[in-house]
Amino acid sequence: MRQWWPAPATVAQMVEQTIRNRQVKGSNPFGGSIVQRLLGAVLHFMRKQVFLLPRFQYNSNMHKNATPLVIGIAGGSGSGKTTLANLILERIGKERIAYLPHDAYYKDLTALPHNQRAAINFDHPDSLDTDLLIQHVQDLRANNPVDLPIYDFKTHSRTQETIHVEPRPVIMVEGILIFVDPILRGLLEVKIFVDTDPDLRFIRRLERDIQERGRTTEMVVRQYLATVRPMHLEFVEPSKRYADVIVPEGGLNAVAMEMVAARLEALLHQSESIAPY
Repeated sequence: MRQWWPAPATVAQMVEQTIRNRQVKGSNPFGGSIVQRLLGAVLHFMRKQVFLLPRFQYNSNMHKNATPLVIGIAGGSGSGKTTLANLILERIGKERIAYLPHDAYYKDLTALPHNQRAAINFDHPDSLDTDLLIQHVQDLRANNPVDLPIYDFKTHSRTQETIHVEPRPVIMVEGILIFVDPILRGLLEVKIFVDTDPDLRFIRRLERDIQERGRTTEMVVRQYLATVRPMHLEFVEPSKRYADVIVPEGGLNAVAMEMVAARLEALLHQSESIAPY
């Protein structure tokens, strides 16, 4: 909300100028007429910083009450979404961003036998608890904290622990399917799609799943052919049309990534310069 009332300093200057205009040279500004005495009393309280009318008070912590800027970063598996997200976190500052990766919201499969868990199509929208993610975005936009789930990809289940996320000036949502759900998509004010060639995406996924998720090469290839590639063609690739910005080559495109980070920084600075009352 914009500042429609003059700031205390401005009002004080107006009062002081009025006193100068009214007083007789060499006289006491707090003496004389009733008008002079009243104006003098007001100026005295202002100078002592006890001017308490809320509508004139500037809120130096305005960004804490402003509606956060919601950013969405989508793209295929291994496209470089996380690289871009990390650049934004570093550039804007982790303390100013509430980061919600869609991967944390996979549905808990603890009730299923382990062999059935591995058979689930994790690249289909139904495998994710997007309703909970939507609720968390809405809560953060309302300046309420949330508890981010922690998902164990080795056991295909949620852990008992969570990550407490406080409201921040920026909410950043990242995941391959975040542009698919129309409600979630409607909450994203800046939509970025990281577009990378399939061979590079597969190589990156292969390396990640072997190093971080305890998979074998055979398991990665089988999953890629059975679900990753078909779901990418059915859901992820078509969602690219909703993007405001498309970043080709993902993390390899340093120029585009730097431009995106700079633009987001400017948008955040602009939103923080408007003071609510």
